[in-house]
Amino acid sequence: MAPKFTVPALAGMKPRLFMVNPRRYVWVVLLLLLGLHYILRISHESYARTTSLSRLVEQLSLNRTILTDAYYDGHRRANATFVFLCRNSDIAGVVSSIQQMEDRFNRKHQYPWVLLNDEPFTDDFKKRVSALTDAPIHFGTIPKEHWVQPDWIDEKKAGAARKVMVWQRIIYGGSVPYRNMCRFNSGFFYRHELLLPYKYYWRVEPDVKFFCDIDYDPFLFMQDKNKTYALGFTITMEEFRETITTLWDTTKEFMVENPQYVAEDNALGFLSNDGGISYNLCHYWSNFEIADMDFWRGEAYSKYFDFLESKGGFYYERWGDAPVHSIAASLFLSKHQLHFFRDIGYRHEPFQHCPQGDDWSRGRCACNPDDNFDYTPASCIKNFDRIF
Repeated sequence: MAPKFTVPALAGMKPRLFMVNPRRYVWVVLLLLLGLHYILRISHESYARTTSLSRLVEQLSLNRTILTDAYYDGHRRANATFVFLCRNSDIAGVVSSIQQMEDRFNRKHQYPWVLLNDEPFTDDFKKRVSALTDAPIHFGTIPKEHWVQPDWIDEKKAGAARKVMVWQRIIYGGSVPYRNMCRFNSGFFYRHELLLPYKYYWRVEPDVKFFCDIDYDPFLFMQDKNKTYALGFTITMEEFRETITTLWDTTKEFMVENPQYVAEDNALGFLSNDGGISYNLCHYWSNFEIADMDFWRGEAYSKYFDFLESKGGFYYERWGDAPVHSIAASLFLSKHQLHFFRDIGYRHEPFQHCPQGDDWSRGRCACNPDDNFDYTPASCIKNFDRIF
């Protein structure tokens, strides 16, 4: 019941009661607060900066993980999505990969899918893929400026480099589309409009295999454990030296000019056996990759990618997104923000990671545990183990 107040008698009138509406006081308080806010913005520059609209939007963006945690069937979910770069002609391999991911993990979580193509997807492609999942699925076309070789690249120089790699029998050595893909995955995929709402992503490719049940949420694991580049890495190996002949020198040049971006507790020991003088070619195989896109969108990586882009090495050589991502994550992050998913079984021809021991039996893994790339001579897992 609203409070009752007595009004004093006026000019011989009898006192009377009336009901006071509390909403009047709410409006008075709001007007007073707005007036005070306006006065402070005019008189205090620091207050104006702190309460500006752009500052508030920035804070909301920084807190996006907390604000956008969702729930599905009673389970907490991260702000995450699968990312799948593919072509219409890849349909058989796309269907196989998505079906396995859904069966082994996502049917319980319903994380959305984002499929990207440098050309529009066909209706038949969309129909076949959409039938595989009840999760949201989005089909996007890559902007030409994010995909095609830039006009400022000296094609005569780039073409000569491709011919040399063909002669050296380097895989994809003569391919411009492959270089487009490496550049896109290095510096542009996380800028696509369909991915802007998301923080975490899990990269999937055609014709890969997921051997084991995943009975926990890797996205929430990364979020809750402050892992940034879990590079979902299940496989790590050496890059072809001929494809990145100047990448490490370019990286060292960047580090000299921007030492503030190098983390104190970094994973340089994974990349180099001599304290950074040379690059040992080790990288996380990025066709399986789980990471925080805010790292790629951040200042350190953005400036690093722009520096690499200015050198033209994606076309004058064949810089891959795997070594680029691996170098950046290993240098600009604490080593404790990196994670090896030992319990996720995965194959991308011709290599596979098959979990061992209890991880293998608990995951009901279909792979042969004796067929495991981890500690073969070509693997770099021993380098990763060494830094810990």
